[in-house]
Amino acid sequence: MGQACPANEAAPFDLGPVISGLRQVRDDWRSAQDRHAEFGALGFPSRQAMSRVIDVLSAALFPLRLGPPDLHLESEDEFVQASLETALPLLAAQVRMELHYSRHERGSEAIERAVTAIVEELARRLPDIRRMLDSDLEAAFDGDPAARSVDEVLLCYPCVTAIIHHRIAHELYTLGAPLVARIIAEIAHSRTGIDIHPGAQIGDSFFIDHGTGVVIGQTAIIGNRVRIYQAVTLGARSFSTDEEGRLVKDEPRHPIIEDDVTIYAGATILGRITIGRGSVIGGNVWLTRSVPAGSRVRQTQPSVSIEASDCFD
Repeated sequence: MGQACPANEAAPFDLGPVISGLRQVRDDWRSAQDRHAEFGALGFPSRQAMSRVIDVLSAALFPLRLGPPDLHLESEDEFVQASLETALPLLAAQVRMELHYSRHERGSEAIERAVTAIVEELARRLPDIRRMLDSDLEAAFDGDPAARSVDEVLLCYPCVTAIIHHRIAHELYTLGAPLVARIIAEIAHSRTGIDIHPGAQIGDSFFIDHGTGVVIGQTAIIGNRVRIYQAVTLGARSFSTDEEGRLVKDEPRHPIIEDDVTIYAGATILGRITIGRGSVIGGNVWLTRSVPAGSRVRQTQPSVSIEASDCFD
């Protein structure tokens, strides 16, 4: 980070034109994007604040494992209540900034009603989120012979961190706070190396083994009891444009993965195709067309040449 000039030492040249030039560029950008000064004055959702929110909500979901080390069973409910009383107002503040920033209706009363509806509905869905996460934990424990307990899975597996973030982010995304949801997804991405767009629909008992480098796109639909391995991509094959050449937003463009599918490391599955129930996709496969239920997809065995060195040469 650069250091400021000492008080008795002048700047090397007049910074006034630079500062005014930067202000003009900002004004031009905001004007072009139809973002008015009053919205910027209200603030913008904060990644730091959302990191705090997601950590407190995670602790409320799993108090004895993700909460404070001195927490006991007898005080779980009190801790959960205190956690939610901390996290939900913080979340409301972030959602409020998003809605002021993004919505066309400017009335504060309409914004406040929307904020209250989003945050209260998320709170009501937390028990269902916890049930889904329990199924994810069991899937990870059952699917990994190295796992010794579900507690180890919860505390140590990056896929669990990513899916906790995703389950919460997805609910916020569907409730009308997509920017806050995307911030949560990117927090998970930076923490785990797993990139799941909050718009992706993921069923029960989901397990990502190892996890690093996994990418799951916005419109992907994943069924129940699906297992994928590291470096798997569920991506788009192409992007539609409108008559002015701009990308069409939110068009279904990512794969549909049906129940009980396994996708091994390095596989790339692109486009709005369907992987039929119970299929197995082998490692490093590149797939751009649908496959029926029960398929086994593998790449042809590569040719490998091994030449042993002669220790007497």
